[in-house]
Amino acid sequence: MLTLVAAVQDTMPTRGTSGAPYSVMKERKSTQAGLPAAEQQQAPSPVDFMSWSKTVQYQTQVVLHQILELEDERHLDPAWNKVLEQVRSYSLRPSKRIRPALVLVGYALGRGDTRAPSGLWRFAAATELLHTFMLIHDDVADQADTRRGGAALHKMLGEGRLGENLAIVIGDHLYGRSLEVMLGCNLPEADVATRYFLKVCRYTAAGQYMDIRLPHQPLSELSIYHALRVAYLKTALYGFTAPLVCGAMLAGSDPEIINKLERFGRYVGTAYQLRDDLLGLYGQSSVVGKPTDSDLAQGKRTFPLLAAYLRATPEARQEMETLCIPGPKDETMLQRARELVEAHGGRGATERLIERSTNAAARILQTLPEAGGLKQMLRDLLQMLMIREA
Repeated sequence: MLTLVAAVQDTMPTRGTSGAPYSVMKERKSTQAGLPAAEQQQAPSPVDFMSWSKTVQYQTQVVLHQILELEDERHLDPAWNKVLEQVRSYSLRPSKRIRPALVLVGYALGRGDTRAPSGLWRFAAATELLHTFMLIHDDVADQADTRRGGAALHKMLGEGRLGENLAIVIGDHLYGRSLEVMLGCNLPEADVATRYFLKVCRYTAAGQYMDIRLPHQPLSELSIYHALRVAYLKTALYGFTAPLVCGAMLAGSDPEIINKLERFGRYVGTAYQLRDDLLGLYGQSSVVGKPTDSDLAQGKRTFPLLAAYLRATPEARQEMETLCIPGPKDETMLQRARELVEAHGGRGATERLIERSTNAAARILQTLPEAGGLKQMLRDLLQMLMIREA
């Protein structure tokens, strides 16, 4: 066991040995290309959220690199070996790694202290690998060109349908690997936590189904509750509630704590998705890391859009229906859509709901254990999500 504040000194079995531990501090001198540089020093206190999150990002990178080194597959096919190198590079692109961080936080809050076993890092990294699988499939469905500042995986693997088919297969492979790691993390409640995460994945599929289907319905047939349901199923439940709850389950937490974490994650995740909706309209692609016109091009029925439609004049509604038909949009059309959402209160309504959701999460946070400063770190997280630009 070790503390989260000394996370970079975690120990894990060395690949190819019978389980003898090694220090990740030493691994920093010999990790392979693709991992970020990091100074050899004690991890910061969790009350410094930005520094703590960078430590989590680094450690997640280390563990992801390890679990993507699949010696048993090296003999399968030379072409497969080559694509696995591309997949590793894609999976290790810089990212916020929010899910692994929340697994660690849920575990600490469930225990009431910041000690964490090495198996917890593997489970946490596996949630990120599962997220990568979902991103790959989402990008195929959304016909996205970029992801995390680089080409989407289906664009890396081939042109047109070939690249899409190969990306879907790679996503399936990562799905299998992530479950293998979750169930093999050697924590007593791993099977319970994994089953919970898989149930959430089923709900996420329902949210993704709605997200793809709704653009083919007129705005007049929808309400803001459709957008909120998608936000809950596709983002809040999967991206925030599940990792927090799984972390607490792995700690053998009291059911009351788990219930509070479920509610906290729901509010935080809703605020996160609503901010994402605004960035999809008003963000800068160079900062966000993906095109900010894709929501409109796909005709997505986001909360800002539906909130504006609800308040718009009949003439503006007709214009919005036309602008939100799925298909390519030029800059003039994009700018007009932004103006209509702004003028009819969609942006303001979204900002207010972000604030209410964040305040509700903060109230739940007050009732959670201190757990070595993690409550303050979560307060910092809430503040960051309120003002984030990516």
